[in-house]
Amino acid sequence: MTADHLYLYGIVGTAPADLGTGIDALPLHAVPGPPGVAAVVHGHEGEPYQGADADVERWVVEHSTAVERVWRLTGTILPATFNVIVAPEGAMTAHHRLQDWLAAHADSLRDRLDALSGRVELRVEIGLDHHLTAGRHPDVVAARTELDGRPPGVQRLLRKRLDHLERDVTEAVARERIDGYHQILKGVSDELDENRRARPGPDTALVLSASLLVRADAVQDVGAALTSIQEAEPGARIRYLGPWPPYSFADILRTAPPDEPG
Repeated sequence: MTADHLYLYGIVGTAPADLGTGIDALPLHAVPGPPGVAAVVHGHEGEPYQGADADVERWVVEHSTAVERVWRLTGTILPATFNVIVAPEGAMTAHHRLQDWLAAHADSLRDRLDALSGRVELRVEIGLDHHLTAGRHPDVVAARTELDGRPPGVQRLLRKRLDHLERDVTEAVARERIDGYHQILKGVSDELDENRRARPGPDTALVLSASLLVRADAVQDVGAALTSIQEAEPGARIRYLGPWPPYSFADILRTAPPDEPG
């Protein structure tokens, strides 16, 4: 097979001469579009990267590492997800097909690059610990008191009831908190993309899981907001990841390059 396809890493405004390497140490290069738009790619033989789990994990990491390096070199990128491949078609090479796509979508790509300039993505998950959050509720206090002095068999039954009660109380508190936490995070970000498929950890009620688009010079404001939430709610369990390239806000797949594998 020949490397007549192009594997896409993302769209940038301008690309430096040395972009480094991508998956399997393949050299990256830029496919220029109209002024202010270029695609970062390497040559590819056409088949999606697939195989053993360890190999796929390595390829995903190498893809992400390349995207982050280009992002830091250029300041802004519309990152492509793993395994976006542009194929030739008839007499048209993959290079020309990608250039045509860049030309057709240049205005929207430039607009999005401008909107993401100087921005990073942070991912935030806020949950409530069942035991800590429900611990002061009168019904929970009474249920715990009822355990004292009971035979082991009765205690096991009562503990099951206590676990269900703590879960119900905490989930009710989580429903009360979601709007407030949502507003706090919106106040320290340009955009918020909520992940409604997130699942909480054990003994935790999920309040909110979201990706935030934040100015790079305002990342500390998100940290301060999360600290205020933690101080006000000792039972809060907060995960805070990033900063990363703005994967959740790139919108590149709304006008996806040709032949992205499904």
